[in-house]
Amino acid sequence: MTSTTFQHTRYVISENLVTFGAFALFLVLTLFAIFGEAIAPYDPLASNAAAALQPPSAAHWFGTDQLGRDILSRVMVATRLDLGIAVMAVALSFLVGSLLGTCAGYFGGWSDRIISRCIDTLMAFPLFVLAMGLVAALGNTVANIIYATAIINLPLYTRVVRSEILVRREAGFVEAARLTGNSEWRIMARHLFPNVLPVMMVHISLNMGWAILNAAGLSFIGLGVQPPTPEWGIMVAEGATYIVSGEWWLALFPGAVLMMAVFCFNLLGDGLRDLIDPRMRT
Repeated sequence: MTSTTFQHTRYVISENLVTFGAFALFLVLTLFAIFGEAIAPYDPLASNAAAALQPPSAAHWFGTDQLGRDILSRVMVATRLDLGIAVMAVALSFLVGSLLGTCAGYFGGWSDRIISRCIDTLMAFPLFVLAMGLVAALGNTVANIIYATAIINLPLYTRVVRSEILVRREAGFVEAARLTGNSEWRIMARHLFPNVLPVMMVHISLNMGWAILNAAGLSFIGLGVQPPTPEWGIMVAEGATYIVSGEWWLALFPGAVLMMAVFCFNLLGDGLRDLIDPRMRT
């Protein structure tokens, strides 16, 4: 990282408190995902009937659930699973969608028509309903949740990359690459796609929040990760049944962490836009 880039990055983060908070929250979530099991105060799977449904206290900051399990520990350990699903799903949809979009935008013709029609077919369905159908058909395993989330996110990357490639495929640097003997695939991989990548980084960050929400939503309706595995959507679903009886903490804290994670990645997208936008380098 050059000195100018470092100074610009420091300026964007320090001058925008929202961006600074988003990066700080992202760091906390990353630490929970990596070290959650080691730093959790209790075993997230250990039940204790004598301590069931205890409100937040010094011993249990987030209270305990109906089986006496510490909610804070379960929230911390669940971070790895939820972020892991989101990262894997977004990475898979980014790789496949970028390849399809690059081929459609660069080659055009029949390849563009076939890819575009397939993407239009996916977009004809409500995306969350499509994810529900895929998981219900394939089985509610973590792998299938990742595949379903990746499939419903394909249209975003394919269409954005296709539009960016269409703008750049006749640019001067592409013509120069052709004249120097580069193959079509080398031009796409070494000259076109790197120019699209900065724009895609913002979409990746924004899509992470949606992927987390999608995985939690599937678990909430019973089509995602199954109990007793700690997962934010499951914890909100289990806690929702106790709100009327007054045990508000069961759903509040997992739901608040889920909300903050989604906000974190949405705000990170704004920060990344400021970092990579040349108009911000004044």
